[in-house]
Amino acid sequence: MDSSTTTSTDSEVAYDIPPILKVYKNGRIERLEGVEVAPPGLDPETNVESKDIVISEKDGLSARLYIPKTTYAPQQKLPLLVYFHGGAFIIETPFSPNYHNLLNNIVSKANVIGVSVHYRRAPEHPVPVAHEDSWSALKWVASHVGENGVEEWLKNHADFEKVFFAGDSAGANIASYLGIRVGLEGLPGLKLEGVVLVHPYFWGTEPLECEVEQAEGAAKVHQLWRFTCPTTTGSDDPIINPGQDPNLGKLGLWESACFCGGEGFAEGQRFVL
Repeated sequence: MDSSTTTSTDSEVAYDIPPILKVYKNGRIERLEGVEVAPPGLDPETNVESKDIVISEKDGLSARLYIPKTTYAPQQKLPLLVYFHGGAFIIETPFSPNYHNLLNNIVSKANVIGVSVHYRRAPEHPVPVAHEDSWSALKWVASHVGENGVEEWLKNHADFEKVFFAGDSAGANIASYLGIRVGLEGLPGLKLEGVVLVHPYFWGTEPLECEVEQAEGAAKVHQLWRFTCPTTTGSDDPIINPGQDPNLGKLGLWESACFCGGEGFAEGQRFVL
């Protein structure tokens, strides 16, 4: 095969999700958004320090931790926020500038310890890998209960009686899923006080009123869901449609859930990248 043929083959697109991703016929995956990286460290505007840690080298599972510098003296226990980033399960990471800046601001204003989870993404790792990775990250977090574990910021400063999950888009989907799983399985020593879902990536076969006249856009969401989760039963799969989950009532909350959504399909009432 000559070089011109090879180049042509390499450039043939098998699957295109503008403007975020292209999958080429040779298997190469090109992410077009969410690839920028902001380094950890002390943020002078918020006085929040961050660092990256590896949870499982084998699985490529990691996180970025955040702590307000005022925590160091005097020593005190602070509520713990575990955050899951959005990106349709395909793009973005905790290291993306938008999420790094968001966590700096949240940790500063709420005076909490932050854990921003870096789960594996589709299509290389189809859903529910992201959910299982996030559950593994939670178990790692819970391993620090009672001042155990290896991470000083967690075992010395996190109050495991005041834990919150939060996320946007796909991350909100994961946060919801994990809230239910905590209710079903529990995590000894970890008390889930609340879950914050921002523009959650939820879907379903029955269209909302605002989606009826946008059949083409809705069809793309159905297709995207099958792309990220090839083994799904469809758009009423409990992972994407929690309303179909018989365990929804077992959401492991002690306090409350906060839901933040858009108005209408275009603004992402059910789906936001």
